[in-house]
Amino acid sequence: MSEQLLSNQTLSETETKLADALFNAYTTHKPLKEEDFKGVVSDEAASYRVQRRLTELKNEEVGGYKVSLTSKQTQDMFDSDCPLYGAQLKSHFVKSAHTVEANDVMEPLAEVEMMFTAKEDLKSTDSLDDLFHKTQVAAAVEVPDSRFSDWFPSLSKYMVMSDAAVGGYVVYGEEMDTDKLFNAPDDLADVHCELFHDGKKLKDGASSEVLGNPLNSLQWLVKKLEDQGMPLKAGQRVSSGTFLLPESLTKGDWKATFDKGMGAVFLHVNRK
Repeated sequence: MSEQLLSNQTLSETETKLADALFNAYTTHKPLKEEDFKGVVSDEAASYRVQRRLTELKNEEVGGYKVSLTSKQTQDMFDSDCPLYGAQLKSHFVKSAHTVEANDVMEPLAEVEMMFTAKEDLKSTDSLDDLFHKTQVAAAVEVPDSRFSDWFPSLSKYMVMSDAAVGGYVVYGEEMDTDKLFNAPDDLADVHCELFHDGKKLKDGASSEVLGNPLNSLQWLVKKLEDQGMPLKAGQRVSSGTFLLPESLTKGDWKATFDKGMGAVFLHVNRK
């Protein structure tokens, strides 16, 4: 059976209950415990079925996607050999500078990423060069957040998938045509960033951590979505994977700076 047919199967009763519980946690900010849902999702198809139902329950336009587990290190942490994705609501892609309020999030992290915006519909047959010409690019700080308590890094891969790849917010900077900012697709593999909190540098990161080149992450997602019958459309955005291991998103001022002319991203966090 094809992946698309698998994904279109009706949810089981327990899968429906998990999707409902995730939506309730999403709206009330009362976290779930993973052990209460042990065995509900045990493969990729079931996990993406739950994610799609959760997305439907949110009843908002999907603005794009986030890709997770794009480095060997993060794949090992979640016992995976490939990336995974989560649908992101349009309202959760926000321009820098942005303030994250305490009641916006539950247990958020900070990741530094490269975000792409499709200038036209993207296809599984697109080469890296095609994607280079068909997108805009921007610096971004992704704010992963889960509906489960004590989730990082202990949450299982299939629960991560079910929970929209622990999607929170994506704060992005200036969007520029990828093929105008960079000379060639390979140049996207050599971007470096620095992450700061309240003026203190926390760590460095590199785009090569994202499957060798963030365009590889975008290409993986385009193929995955098309195989599941959900092609990536013009105007949708993709947060392509973190340059560095995430930091806990604590109260204060956060800044991520990028070289190669990509600029910086700023966010202020109001948390208890």
